[in-house]
Amino acid sequence: MGKDIIQIALSLFLKYGFKSVTMDDIAQEMRVSKKTIYAHFPNKESLVMKSSEFHFNMVMNHMNDISNHSKDPIIELYQLKKEALKHLSSKKISPQYQLQKYYPNAYANLKEKEFESIGNLFSKSIIKGIKTGLFRKELNVDFVVRIFFNGIRGIKDIHLFPIEQFEIDHLMVAFSEYHLRAICTLQGISKLEQYKKELNL
Repeated sequence: MGKDIIQIALSLFLKYGFKSVTMDDIAQEMRVSKKTIYAHFPNKESLVMKSSEFHFNMVMNHMNDISNHSKDPIIELYQLKKEALKHLSSKKISPQYQLQKYYPNAYANLKEKEFESIGNLFSKSIIKGIKTGLFRKELNVDFVVRIFFNGIRGIKDIHLFPIEQFEIDHLMVAFSEYHLRAICTLQGISKLEQYKKELNL
């Protein structure tokens, strides 16, 4: 029952936002009493936490699949960016915005999980890029992963980049290119320029 509650709650949270959906809404959607939901989750914040973790794990599974099937790490970064944008939004009603603003504990919990998951993903990508000659061989992989992660975290920060001034999709495109130009070899830059023309990145 707990997993069913999480899945139904998540579908509502993603559609209407974490703040907007009440425990009553979830109970009504499931056609159960609120008491049944509270038997598994003592409060809404605990349900938000578990739902956001469940969603994060689904997204990371998909991103790992993209990473495993990308033909090179340059196009991989843009494919991952495209996937990430499906789950991010610059609107105040978006789940991402509401989680960060109204449920900071749940948001902080995800930030901790992000570094390990995204760090492993991009570490493999950088090593692959070095081996194929697209990324500079003298790169300190651990340093680059941390800088990249910090940058991704930074552009999602609604205080650093207020949604009234910055569109998340534009930020993602700008940061992706900024990152690649810092780590690419001349061969990698040439490949990046080729992809920009062919795929309108």
